[in-house]
Amino acid sequence: MTFDIKEHIDSNKMTRLQYATVFICLLMNMLDGMDVMVISYTAPAIVKAWGITPEALGIVFSAGLVGMTLGAMFLAPKADVIGRKNMILLSAVLMGISIFSTSFAQSIEFLVVIRLISGIGIGAMLASTATLTAEYTPNKTKDFWVSFVISGYPIGAVLSGLVAAKVIPQLGWGTMFQLAGFFTTLSVPLIHFLLSESLDFYFKAQPSNALGKANEILDKMGVTRLSQLPTKPAEQAAVSFKSMLTEEFKLPTFQLWGALFMAFATLYFLTNWIPKLATNAGLSMELAIYAGTVFNLGAFVGIVIQGYFSSKYGLKRTIGTFLILTGVLMVAFGWFKGSSWLLVIFGLIGFGIQGGFVGLYAVAARMYPTEFRTTGVGWAIGSGRLGGIIGPLLGGVLIGMGLSMTTNFLIFSVPTIIAGVITMYISSKRVS
Repeated sequence: MTFDIKEHIDSNKMTRLQYATVFICLLMNMLDGMDVMVISYTAPAIVKAWGITPEALGIVFSAGLVGMTLGAMFLAPKADVIGRKNMILLSAVLMGISIFSTSFAQSIEFLVVIRLISGIGIGAMLASTATLTAEYTPNKTKDFWVSFVISGYPIGAVLSGLVAAKVIPQLGWGTMFQLAGFFTTLSVPLIHFLLSESLDFYFKAQPSNALGKANEILDKMGVTRLSQLPTKPAEQAAVSFKSMLTEEFKLPTFQLWGALFMAFATLYFLTNWIPKLATNAGLSMELAIYAGTVFNLGAFVGIVIQGYFSSKYGLKRTIGTFLILTGVLMVAFGWFKGSSWLLVIFGLIGFGIQGGFVGLYAVAARMYPTEFRTTGVGWAIGSGRLGGIIGPLLGGVLIGMGLSMTTNFLIFSVPTIIAGVITMYISSKRVS
């Protein structure tokens, strides 16, 4: 028996179930953005309270990114075995508990360990939501919906930044972690009751009672029930990391990893260090937080517009253009230092780097087949996050050396432009 759920999704209007799935995935990425950025917003207050060096703070930033790398590469692929929904649930629980626990940190060592743990949940969450969204949306608008869902990340960063600007000066940095952990934990029942499992997962992995669970979803989508499951793919049992290194996927996989490595390095340098660099430049703690918030506000707009342009002009061309132009803007940053245009430039840099970077998630989701899509997306994001680990560490060293914001931006414009060029030449036939 054959039944192609993607063919049905492609030829019909989206249902309430599909929109609900997209909404929950968007919400989870909003919480991801909050949980990632809360350490950046609290960094100036932690430095002031503990008197730590930029190099030590860079280690804290990178610990979270190490965790995200481990989560994306080793935890997220388990979604191909236990299901996308269960992985998202597990990630939310891990994030909520660890983020809340961060408020009790009394030392750098504890901060490093707890950021590592929270990062594992964040990394697995991002890969799983991107995969589930790709599987529940029509092929012709998939790039837009994946980008839209991941735009939740900067939305969460912006909203938490606005809260942090008021909460941290009045109630202290620990309260911000408690709020972030509390709201993340609240998402668990929403995931349980409102999020649907992937039909592709039920059809191809065929866990216990897969037919009954798949038919419940088909009922909600207005599709005739199945009397039996489609034939289980013979290759399902052999799926592994090696699947990404076959002749069809090897070169585009390495190209994607390279582009993500470079884009991650710049992105996480910017997201982690903008508030601290702004305070070094003489801005108040509140205005420094707003600088990070404007960066993420621009990121949200960039992600949505990138999703539209990608659907119209193709992923590779759009993403490559976004990244290259962002690198050029970073080179020109020094011309605007001290002007009233500074916050606008922060917003435009966020627009370009996040818009281009998130498009690479859509490339990964489109490049790999369902059988190992979460594995492919997880390893792509995880490999890229190696750059994300290096970016904040290098930033800590450069800032510790006394280099200005302008010089740091000039240095990090190089990997941004390289990422754009690599993206334009990704050789996958599955990606336009």
